[in-house]
Amino acid sequence: MSERRVARVQLESPVPQLDRLFDYAVPHPLVADIAPGVRVKVPLRSAGRMMDAFVVDVVADDGTERPLSSVEAVVSPTPVLPRRLYTLARRVADRAAGSVSDVLRLAVPKRMVRAEKAWAAAPPPEPPEVGPAARERSDALLQPYPGLADALDARQRIALDAPARPHAELPRGAWADLLAACAVHTLAQGRSAVLVVPDYRDQAQLLAALGELVTPDAIVRDDADQSGPARYAQYLRTLAPVPCIVVGRRSGVYTPAHDTGLVAIWDDGDSLLSEPLAPGVHARDAALVRQELEGSALVFAGHTRTTDVQRLIDVGYVREIAPARRSSPRVVLSATREGEQRQSRVPSSAFAAAREALQHGPVLVQVARPGYAPSLVCADCRRPARCPHCAGPLRAARPGATPVCAWCGRSAHAWTCGHCGSAKLRMASSGSERTADELGRAFPNTRVIVADGAHPVAEVDPHPALVIATRGAEPIARGGYRAVILLDGDRMLQSEALRIGESCLRWWSNAAALAAPGAPVHLVGVAGPVARALATWTQPAYARAELADRAPLRMPPAVRVAGIDGHARSVDTLLASLREAVPELDALAVLGPVDTSQTPEIATSRALVRFDYAHGRAVAEALRAGVVADALRARKPRKDRGPKPRSTLRVRLDIPEPDL
Repeated sequence: MSERRVARVQLESPVPQLDRLFDYAVPHPLVADIAPGVRVKVPLRSAGRMMDAFVVDVVADDGTERPLSSVEAVVSPTPVLPRRLYTLARRVADRAAGSVSDVLRLAVPKRMVRAEKAWAAAPPPEPPEVGPAARERSDALLQPYPGLADALDARQRIALDAPARPHAELPRGAWADLLAACAVHTLAQGRSAVLVVPDYRDQAQLLAALGELVTPDAIVRDDADQSGPARYAQYLRTLAPVPCIVVGRRSGVYTPAHDTGLVAIWDDGDSLLSEPLAPGVHARDAALVRQELEGSALVFAGHTRTTDVQRLIDVGYVREIAPARRSSPRVVLSATREGEQRQSRVPSSAFAAAREALQHGPVLVQVARPGYAPSLVCADCRRPARCPHCAGPLRAARPGATPVCAWCGRSAHAWTCGHCGSAKLRMASSGSERTADELGRAFPNTRVIVADGAHPVAEVDPHPALVIATRGAEPIARGGYRAVILLDGDRMLQSEALRIGESCLRWWSNAAALAAPGAPVHLVGVAGPVARALATWTQPAYARAELADRAPLRMPPAVRVAGIDGHARSVDTLLASLREAVPELDALAVLGPVDTSQTPEIATSRALVRFDYAHGRAVAEALRAGVVADALRARKPRKDRGPKPRSTLRVRLDIPEPDL
């Protein structure tokens, strides 16, 4: 009698109690097709249905003759989940107190049959070659950073201050050439490189820079902008035992490239790199886990330094490499001069700089918000105008237009102020469209280009034009902008967010990096540490000071913070079990819980837990165990009549903004 084979599978289910490996017997007809990494269908007796699953391992029966259900079918014989990816997903999920299936859902694209068959029929890819010219150019791009090439070879963790200038001729930043050089240097040694960027514009710049150094077959894209078959085919390419360069967005950090020698994160302070779906792991944290497992080089690059990376530098976990020759944009702090009106939005110095620059090329004007009038107030009492239906803020699309609610989209006809009864509205702010209207009248016979979420613009030509862009939506100008004016800085800093100073410095620095060498960058109406850091281009010093200020307050990233939401009784039970499981937590570790009930019938609450990094594993395990226990309690039958309670307990670790 032949030995029974057992497949250990990971179910594709986010249910907490199913987040473990299940054993299934391998029927004899499927023995040849079932291997680690393939997709299968298995029965789940507790649910009475079939489930999709990944085979993680195939082992021999332990001889106990235990009853096992059998694998029902093989969905695909192609192994799409290598062991290294499962190990990474498991570690990331455990660190975030989440389910490994949620991580795999982000890492492994949906199966596309035609793409899979085409890949199986095609010959295996050849190892890409890096020509002598590409090696020489990449070495020249790395040369301004002493020790960078050796650090990449030694697979160290590195923080880089990227060059703050655009390419001299092409529409991309110099940072793209630097990261491309790091990737090509790694590829030339026969190892793969994984480059992660926040959005499609950064990805396009990086792909253009790589296209000048290596052939297209060496580059793999990982993003949701591709069609399903194209993305799946690109994923299958990374499974081949030949190196490649992966350029992706936040989920690209999980791409299982062959023999990864470099993982690089560009602009890790961008919120787009924070995964909104469970378990909500930031690409930076996933990259740190991956580097620990694979021993690859890890690079954090940007025009600014996040406090998260600065903490790693301070503890000696990440090495800082600075350029041999420091260069920075020419930043001018523009304030209202004597005799000018204080409410003047563009001071005379910035206005004169824009007028002079328009004789030579484009001028960038950064504003805080899109639209015409992002916020309206009562003309008499100056209180914010609110929607009478949902209390959302009212906005105006143009002068004299009926205000529209930004939340529910209803038009506020015959609006009256709930405080003073006035029916008059006043525009309290200027969005991108209103700014374009005002500056268009101030600079007649000048092209005006609006770039925001509703009007995306990737690049502009080098001819004179006023480019009005919201923060983060600035297009790239060939050769750089002849002047950059940063408006609404004081309004941006008024946010109550913990990281608002850090975010503003990043927005302004990224815009300043688009200026041509020697072009003026005017920061209007802002003073204080953030303005000084921009003017002196000392972003690492600002991050160091911010981190020092947060340490005594026990605010992230000085400590880790977990958010707990759910039924009030479930939250209290979880906090009690956490105290018992991790007695090292101090008395001030838990903030709350506070009542978040929307209806009197269902009592919900929210609590925050602050803990040191040394206690991270214990806290994550205790929180995950509490979530599983709560889910099991919700499944138990009730003796009383009424609706069956559902598990609503949600836990998220490393939340960037603690908010009760």
